[in-house]
Order: sequence, then C-alpha cells, then structure tokens
Amino acid sequence: MESGVFYLGVPMAIEFLEKLLSLFTGGTDSESEKRRQLKQIARDITKNKYKFYKVRGEEVQPIFAKLFYDIYKILSPAQVFLQNADKSNQLKQIVIETFLDKPMLELQERLSEESIKERAKNTTIKDLVQQLNSDLTNFMAGFDGERSSSIDRCYNQILTFVQLVNFDYFFLLKKFDANISERNFTYKPQFEPIRGEYISDDIKDFLEILYAIDFDQDWKQAFTALKNYKGVEVVAVDQWNKLVNVFRDLKRSGIFELMVRHIDKNPAWLPKPNIPNEYILDAYLQKIRTQVEVLIQQLVQERRNAKIDELAKLIFGTSAVSRLKNYTEKANVSFQKKMLGGFIHIQGLNYLKAFLLDFFKKDIRELCDLLLVRGQWSTNILSQQLSESYHEIMAISEKLITFDDSLADDGDMGGRLRIAIAKADRDKEQVKYVRTLLKGINDEALKFITLSAQNLIIIGKNLKQVLEDYQRNPHELIINWKDIENSSEKPIDQRITEIYKVIYYFVQLMQFFVKQEQIPGQ
Repeated sequence: MESGVFYLGVPMAIEFLEKLLSLFTGGTDSESEKRRQLKQIARDITKNKYKFYKVRGEEVQPIFAKLFYDIYKILSPAQVFLQNADKSNQLKQIVIETFLDKPMLELQERLSEESIKERAKNTTIKDLVQQLNSDLTNFMAGFDGERSSSIDRCYNQILTFVQLVNFDYFFLLKKFDANISERNFTYKPQFEPIRGEYISDDIKDFLEILYAIDFDQDWKQAFTALKNYKGVEVVAVDQWNKLVNVFRDLKRSGIFELMVRHIDKNPAWLPKPNIPNEYILDAYLQKIRTQVEVLIQQLVQERRNAKIDELAKLIFGTSAVSRLKNYTEKANVSFQKKMLGGFIHIQGLNYLKAFLLDFFKKDIRELCDLLLVRGQWSTNILSQQLSESYHEIMAISEKLITFDDSLADDGDMGGRLRIAIAKADRDKEQVKYVRTLLKGINDEALKFITLSAQNLIIIGKNLKQVLEDYQRNPHELIINWKDIENSSEKPIDQRITEIYKVIYYFVQLMQFFVKQEQIPGQ
C-alpha cells in the first residue's frame, strides 16, 4: 500500500471491474440473471394461492400431498379397471363402434362371422363373395375424414386419461407418510413436509400427463366407450368434473412449474407433455377385411370337404378310404419335423387306388371286355378310343402299385429319402435333394390322378354313346346287341348305367384334386 492506494492483484482487479461494470450496465452475467429469476420465482410462489411449497427451507407441504391423496381416492378404482387398457384391441374396437351410426352398424353386422355363415347356407360362394365385397366397400367408405378424425381423437383422449389414472400416486404419497397403504382409504394419513428435491421428478412426470390432457374437449363419448369396455363407470361423472376444475386451476396457477424451477434451480425449465398420437382405424379395417377373407376361404374349404365326402360316400359307401401303404400322412411326420412339406396328393391318390381296385379291375373291366371283345362295332374309331383309354388306366393301376411300393423304407425311392433325411441336419445339400425327390414324387402322383381322370372321361363318353345306341332302334354303333345281352349276367342297359354313374361321380371327385384346366369338360 502506497500513498493511501490499495494494491489489488490482477484477478481481483478484473473481478472488481466486472462488478463495477455490472452496476452501470444492469448486469449481463448469466449467474446473476439466474439468481434474479429464481428470486422472482420465489416471490411468485409466495404470492400463489396454492401454498404447496415453502421457499425458505425448500420444503413441500402436507397440503400438496393432501391434493394428490384426494386425486388418488377418485382415480384409484379406475386403476384396477383400466389395467393394460392402453394395449387392449377390444377397447380400440369399442371406441370405433361408438362412432358408428345405424347403417354402419348394420353393415358391420353383415360382415360378422355369424352373419356370413348364415348367409352362406342359402347363397353360392360366388354370390356371397360379391355381396361381401360390396358390403366391405360401403363399410369402409363410411369412415370419411371427419369420422376417422373423431375416432382417433377420442381414443387418444382416452389414452391421456389412462396415463392420468396410472400415475403412481401411491409411490408419491408414500414419501409423505411411510405408513400409507395402497388403495386403502380407511387409514387417515399423517403427511409430513419433505424436501422438494425428493419429489421434483414426480412433479415433472405428473406435468407430462397433465399438459397432455385437453380438458376443454367433450369427454362424453370417451367415458361412454370406457363404460362399454368395462361394463361400469370407471369414474363418476360428478367426481371427474370436480377433478377437471381442479386441474384447470392448477394449470392456470403454474404452481407446479414454479416449484420444479425453484427446486431444480432451473428458471428455464418447461414441462414436456406426453401426448398420445395413435391411429387405430387402419388396423381395425384391415382386421375386418382379413377376417372376411379367411372366413370365405374356410367356407370354400368346408364346402369342398363336404362335397368330397358326399361323392366318396356315393362311390365307396364311406369317405374314410385308405388303400396306400407308403404314400401316407404317417410317412409325412418325418418330413414335417424337418420342415420339408412331404406328400401332398395323399387323399386324391387314395381315392384313385380304391377306385381302381374296387371298380375298375372288376365291374368296369368286365363291362369293357364284354363290349370290346364280344361287340361288333360298325366303326373302329369309338371302339379304339374306348380300348385305348381302358388299357391306359390298366397300365396306371400297375404303375401306381409300383410307385407306392417304391416308397417303402426298403424300396428304391423310400430308401433314398430315408438316407437323405438322416443326413439333412448336418448337410444342407441333402435338404435340397430331399425337396427335389419330393417334388418328383408328388408330380408323379398328380400325373396318375390327372391321366386317370382324363381317360375315365373318354370311357364315360363312350359308354354314354353305347347306351344311347342300345336304346336306339335300329342300332347304329354295335350291331350284335343280342349276343352281348346273352353274355351279360344282368340287363345290359342297367349295367352300363350303373358303371357310367360311378365313373361320372368319380371324375367329379377327381376334379377336386387337380387343376380344373387339366381335366377337359365332359
């Protein structure tokens, strides 16, 4: 110190000059501005009508806990009712149905499983599909922009309500009174003041929910949907209206935001609303479309199976026909374990083998022998067609037996399959090899069915012409019907009619197991 002048170090001098400058300029220091803002926040809290927080001591008061306790009492029953409601597809459907008028509800009913099955009883599948397509188009057109927006708005409104209900009030209240029990309101709580830092995050979480809710919306349809969802009112209307008024006033007061800013010493903090933004209509409409398509497929399959059973019973007296020894469902088990598909023409091939054994090699062969050997034909063209088709099917019959035998474990093809499957787990090439073998086997099975049906159609047509010739006078096709009659054990017209009928039914049966274009029209 010289001549009464204080000597300041350089750092202290700079600090002194900055403070002096701050006095003249009003201050640009961020920390001082933050302190100024926090003081203002403290004054705002003190003036606020809600006395939830004491600035001196930074304590949250029991009256704050009392407010949340009252909210908890009103909303706690809904916590039970609305568990997992935000994940419920049923709730989504109910919300959508809340906005359907009478014509839309009638269309929805027509698209229901019960209605479709009932309509299917007296309608062809083709006509039913046309009707359903029309109903679907009209139903979807009913969801115009306004209706769609109202549905999504209502559902998101419900989600904000569910968020409010599912807030962990019990966890928050436990911090004020450790003896409180979950959803037990017979106990009279003794709330104590606590440090604000212990519940700052809880207030933030609550504000995320509170600011997501639009209390000015009409809640009537939202609560109607929730009542339809649970069968009871999840919250009494008068209690909800009371809460709405409280929440509106809390938002206007800004007390919670002020508390968080003061507790966290962050004047700039703002709540971040967690606003749901779900679109539920597209998934709902796609579900209805898919359900209708699946149901149509089921009806087609049911009618197919019913017709197959009906034809099989007409031909064999039963639909449970089993003649194959190795091309079977039992053999498919080993393929299915390896995800290899397996044999796919089992039912059709079983019927074919049964027909060849039970009818073709007996009744049909005897009739064909009678007509071709004893009959004197005026032209060889028709007799040749009948003969060629007859011998073609006889050859298929023998090939089918060889085919089935080869699939035995000790058969040529069965042995190759068995060895390849055993190696498939450790050798991917063997998997490809098995699939190649199976494709060849299934193609061969389909070929048996297709060729047999094609040749039976030819035989059937010829038998029909033969029968017409027998009933015609004079005869033009076969000139010695008397000889044939004398060689037949029963009336020849009856015999041809019975065989033709069996062939006709069997060709119809085979059409279910091959592509339609593979069998020319009869």
